[in-house]
Amino acid sequence: MELSGDYLFDAPQEAVWKALLDPNVLGAVMPGGKGFEQISENQYSGTLEIKVGPVQGTFQGKIILTDVKPPESYHMEVDGKGAPGFVKATGGMRIEARGSQTYMEYHGQAQVGGRIASVGQRLMDSAARSIIRQSLDALNEYLKIHAAQPAPAPETANARAAAEVPVVTATVTTGEYRPPTQTMLIARVARDILGDFIPAQYQPWVLGGIMVAIVLIILLLASR
Repeated sequence: MELSGDYLFDAPQEAVWKALLDPNVLGAVMPGGKGFEQISENQYSGTLEIKVGPVQGTFQGKIILTDVKPPESYHMEVDGKGAPGFVKATGGMRIEARGSQTYMEYHGQAQVGGRIASVGQRLMDSAARSIIRQSLDALNEYLKIHAAQPAPAPETANARAAAEVPVVTATVTTGEYRPPTQTMLIARVARDILGDFIPAQYQPWVLGGIMVAIVLIILLLASR
């Protein structure tokens, strides 16, 4: 399976680069991601829970970065396994500044085995592209929210003196990042797969049926 694409982040290059190397950020923006940690220089481990159609289960994985060129590019090796099977992937990404934004190009090849290998190639490609896109969208939202929060200024004698004078100012709320949920992931993957497989005139009817089925499943699980 080959994957490639691009993305435009609404954040400066340095902020994007730091986020791509921060296991706490990666664990927050990836749907189902948890337990991400850096185990050594340029090596990470983590857990990913996927519940999308026939691909369901928990994957334990390791990520190794090579040919790291801050703050522009790196190559990546991924080795993950779990009850649904295994995934081995290699790829790379490159980012460049475009004004106040950052442009990314990525590419990769993945080999899968086990139960997930029985899923049709086209369905697997559509689901993988959708999950990657959602993760990048979530990272972009995280960056926009955190970039809007002002950094604390160093305290000086003048700053301390100014703090003693009462000043009335307007309060600005920058918001709080909320990671995507599994329900959001399922709904968006279903929408993207529909776009690849179902003619446009039939998509609203099929999508409505899928959403009803998802709601019924959630209600059934909640009642147990």
